[in-house]
Amino acid sequence: MAGALLAEHVPHLIVTTSGTHVIEGLPMSWRTADAIKSLGLEVPQHRSRQATDDELDRADLVIAAAAEHVRWMRRVHPRAATVTGTLKRLTRDLAVPNTASFTDRVRALQLENVVLDPLWEDVIDPAGGDADVFVETAAEIAEQIHLLAPRLVP
Repeated sequence: MAGALLAEHVPHLIVTTSGTHVIEGLPMSWRTADAIKSLGLEVPQHRSRQATDDELDRADLVIAAAAEHVRWMRRVHPRAATVTGTLKRLTRDLAVPNTASFTDRVRALQLENVVLDPLWEDVIDPAGGDADVFVETAAEIAEQIHLLAPRLVP
């Protein structure tokens, strides 16, 4: 959901999506697709993919939905820890564009050292929930992406 929203709201970004604990190649669930449609967006052609060192080494920013995803990245892909944060933390803490470059603004967050707080950082996890939970999650992500998008300019 976040990938579709980012691609829509910040078209100059190259957005890739991958996960922390996935079975490769599965299609998007119908609940996820319906939640994306509820936002008025086209549903992207998507197959699940596991995050890889190669893509993470090229990433300027890795946006996670939950603190547990950031912890996983720190353990499994420690080189990416400096650019990995939760959506809500990045929305709150990433500086607006100024004279500093995007890279410097991300680096200033010291994301690898942040003490994570799932009580406020986690996006609702719709897994196993009814369709309305997926729609609620999509709305929450949309709100955060709307706030974060202006900060994602170079």
